[in-house]
Amino acid sequence: MAIDHPSFGKLDDNRIIIFDTTLRDGEQSPGFSMNLNEKIRMAEALTELGIDVMEAGFPIASPGDYESVKAIAESIGQRDDSPVICGLARTGRDDILRAADAVKAAKRKRIHVFLSTSPLHMKYKLRMEPEEVLELAVSSVTLARNYSDDVEWSAEDGTRTDSDFLCRCVEAAIKHGATTINIPDTVGYALPEDMTRIFTMLRERVPGADKVVLSTHNHNDLGLAVANTLAAIRAGVRQVECTINGIGERAGNASLEEAVMAIRTRNDAVPFRNNIQTTNILRTSKLLSTITGFDVQPNKAIVGRNAFAHEAGIHQDGVLKNAATYEIMTPESVGWQKNSLVLGKHSGRAAFRDKLTTLGYKVGDNQLNDAFRRFKDLADRKKVVYDEDIVALVDDEVMRDHERVRFVSLDLRAGSKAPPQAELELDVDGRVVAASSSGDGPVDATFKAIRAIFPHEANLVLFSVGAVTEGTDAQAKVTVRLEENGKMVDGQGADTDTIVASARAYVHALNKLLVKRDRTEPQALSA
Repeated sequence: MAIDHPSFGKLDDNRIIIFDTTLRDGEQSPGFSMNLNEKIRMAEALTELGIDVMEAGFPIASPGDYESVKAIAESIGQRDDSPVICGLARTGRDDILRAADAVKAAKRKRIHVFLSTSPLHMKYKLRMEPEEVLELAVSSVTLARNYSDDVEWSAEDGTRTDSDFLCRCVEAAIKHGATTINIPDTVGYALPEDMTRIFTMLRERVPGADKVVLSTHNHNDLGLAVANTLAAIRAGVRQVECTINGIGERAGNASLEEAVMAIRTRNDAVPFRNNIQTTNILRTSKLLSTITGFDVQPNKAIVGRNAFAHEAGIHQDGVLKNAATYEIMTPESVGWQKNSLVLGKHSGRAAFRDKLTTLGYKVGDNQLNDAFRRFKDLADRKKVVYDEDIVALVDDEVMRDHERVRFVSLDLRAGSKAPPQAELELDVDGRVVAASSSGDGPVDATFKAIRAIFPHEANLVLFSVGAVTEGTDAQAKVTVRLEENGKMVDGQGADTDTIVASARAYVHALNKLLVKRDRTEPQALSA
């Protein structure tokens, strides 16, 4: 049966709405944070990917969250191809008004209201009786509908909620104007059969359930988020909430790329369609990794670097004869490219720009000039420049846009005869500042010099070095994690000089920490 939805019109029963919460739930991951420019870049990539709903943030969480949601609504939300721009809110009046104001400029907008419904959450988190919770669900949906025709209501910890009470809450939310009903597996507790039971129950018992979109939002604490998502779809859900690379609180959310490719690959068992442009998946995944500083693990499904690699002799023999023997989808279908050997030191600006376009980058003239300068410098130092080298170089350059602190130069004296000495220059708020420091090693000396230029109390809790490609002339890719008052951020840097890459990574993390300082998570419920 077709559903008449305020944002999508007539929805036929085989359409799956992809609700992406990378910019909201994903950004709440420990160590993750994005500044306004990074959120805009990510929002543009998600739009090109073809998502239907973009949960752009939690406007009441901080001034920065509000501004980013507002900026996305005013820019991307004005486009004809824009997804629905969504703001999250608790049930308090201030939350809902803040979310409404943040998304109001978008052509298609949604207010997403959530409220805990499980006995555990009601007793210990909300400290409320069930009837009070039910009244709050009604009043919050009613208020939200005054500001948007598209209102989503979520029963936080819904999979651990009493069945009768869940049905009452859902019925009340629908009666008072909710157009999407979301039942989150907030703590990743459910099994696939639980999802089948819950959504079958709602469809059978709740009046009006056939007139709204049912949605699922699954966390991955037991590694079942995608399995639960697919089970929910088969039980009647037509919106799936997910994130790029599966990022999110604790063990993360259902991975968009895994859910989408499961539907595409097993369309015989999950015969539904969606609007995702799958060839953009890898590019979007890599952009998120660059912005957040978190690489996906090598064996990650779809986007891990080993996802289409074959080492066992039997597998290699089969793939050489027919790729379908061991590959259930083609690498190209999700954006992997077979051609990796590309430019050299004699390549010109036009060829470099064309390669960036092929790799999915859209950069302005200033960014192109800076990236091309670093490319020519890299080409002088490396015998062979691969696509992976260009990706690392451009990501390292572009992700530093609008940063308060920027790397300028580093000179080192190191060896076994004397303590290492680092002479560092950083651009701080437009002014170049220099410092010299010694340490237990060249990395320690460099990091101490950074602290001397920009004093801070953050602790270094992770320092990791990897190679972008093979060979002794490979670029080093360094990850640095800083922690301050319980808030963690990761930064990345790339360079053929490992210590320079380390300095860039530390500075990147420091800039992200400055963004994170401004964010304060709201309490469970507004007063």
